[in-house]
Amino acid sequence: MSTAAAAPAEHTPAAAAASAPPAPPAALPAAARGAGATSAVLCDNCGAAVKGRYCGACGQRLEPPVHSLWHFARVATEDLTHADSRLWRTLAALLFKPGYLTREFLHGRRASYLPPVRLYLVMSVAFFLFAALGHSKARVVEISTDTRGVPRAVHVTPLDEAADSASGTARPGETVEQRDRRECALTDYRGPWQARLTPAIRDACLKIRADKGRSLHEALYHNMPRAMFLFLPLLAGAMMLMYWRPRHYYVEHLLLFVHNHACIFLMLMLAWALAALLPSAAAWVDFAVTLYIPWYVFRSMRVVYGQGRWLTAGKLGLLSFFYLVSGAVMFALTFVYSALTL
Repeated sequence: MSTAAAAPAEHTPAAAAASAPPAPPAALPAAARGAGATSAVLCDNCGAAVKGRYCGACGQRLEPPVHSLWHFARVATEDLTHADSRLWRTLAALLFKPGYLTREFLHGRRASYLPPVRLYLVMSVAFFLFAALGHSKARVVEISTDTRGVPRAVHVTPLDEAADSASGTARPGETVEQRDRRECALTDYRGPWQARLTPAIRDACLKIRADKGRSLHEALYHNMPRAMFLFLPLLAGAMMLMYWRPRHYYVEHLLLFVHNHACIFLMLMLAWALAALLPSAAAWVDFAVTLYIPWYVFRSMRVVYGQGRWLTAGKLGLLSFFYLVSGAVMFALTFVYSALTL
């Protein structure tokens, strides 16, 4: 019995093409995607099949390419004004539903709203930029006291005038720069790191006097958002001590402060804008905001933690005291840091 060996197959171009693996979806031209009634629509970004309006793989929205300026303007307007936009839904809940965004985030319902940290950063930058542009004239507040230390009068002076009045009279033949160097050299610091901080304080004194405090004013507005961002974890730690039983996670307190501060920034910006448009109603706007902010914080604490009115009011009083004391320390440290890093 004889066996015959099979002849080896010839590797023709047609056979090689038939045995080659199929091309990936991303390699298909965009015009061929979804051309047939049964073919799937593919994402232009990653090539995955898209069954709805958004790609399940990368999240990109399925939409035709921009062909004209009118189409581009229509898409941009839809992104800003669409009823399902997360921006407007987040801002409405932030202003009129205290504690709602924090509770929704903690319950896992997060896709419909802006992320808390992003919301806070946007509001913080907008607030301090608005404050720097709208309240550019810094003022110095001087409180005079009697022999017993009881305040008698308060004097508010523009920064330029205060800098001029703080400077002494130049000696005969002495220039303004020489007078500033002489007076700043009299600065005597006797605290920690004296050898290192004394020259820095004297240099800061010269820079502040050279431009009458304008650089210090700008540096303070630049550093305050960073200081506030570091200030929030400290407040969350104090809140954790007040809500020890029942036990809450630290992140719950931090999220509440992030949302509340973002709301306060937004309310103050709206109040300033309304007061600028209606100067006759500025006093009423300030009065309404002064009442609304404490109620907002009180209500947000009740919504998130679910405790009674009197217990929540007592904790709000303790929190307000801690907030004022630690806020004053934070502002003083930010002021010193801004002056030393000019």
